[in-house]
Amino acid sequence: MATLIERKTRYTVLLRNNDRKSKPLMNRLIHEMSPLPAEARRSITFDRGLEFVAWRELEIGMGTRAWFCDPQAPWQKGSVENMNRRLRRYLPRDTAVLQLTPRSMRMMCQRLNATPRKCLGYRTPTEAFRDELIRLEAP
Repeated sequence: MATLIERKTRYTVLLRNNDRKSKPLMNRLIHEMSPLPAEARRSITFDRGLEFVAWRELEIGMGTRAWFCDPQAPWQKGSVENMNRRLRRYLPRDTAVLQLTPRSMRMMCQRLNATPRKCLGYRTPTEAFRDELIRLEAP
């Protein structure tokens, strides 16, 4: 499973990567992120997993720059590590992620994005992301 988190609003998107292949995952990222305004998808930071070797597809497909964490440096993607801990509330370690239905993944994501966060002034990531999109689209 790929966990995407918008840095400013903590808005989360979960993507299932059935075979851990890079090209299908990059195509899915492009499909999911392309509707967003260009300002909302300027860059993305990955860890060093093999599923991200086709990162150039993002630059070609939608102009999004790719960055990578240093090896063995999980603190460089602290939001993702924190979100993975939150996900463990719903998905014990022995959960077969490939058996999760798209509906159950959407429901988990909606619940995570509907949880108020102290760092957002007790707004939810959904509220903060919506407000940010409105701000970006304003003239």
